[in-house]
Amino acid sequence: MPKKKTHKASSKRCKITATGKVMGTRACKRHLASCKSRKRKRNLRGTACLAAPEQKRVRKLLAS
Repeated sequence: MPKKKTHKASSKRCKITATGKVMGTRACKRHLASCKSRKRKRNLRGTACLAAPEQKRVRKLLAS
């Protein structure tokens, strides 16, 4: 059976922590930022834990 390959696009966008959570960048940050408050944009910084269904999907992509 051939080796499983890592989905490279997903590996650049998400990472799995030591405890097993899948972290990724937050949404709503790329454009149309002028109508969002400073506080809202500030709170969108950094990474967040993905939702459970997305975590399951990303784990399959990152399984190498």
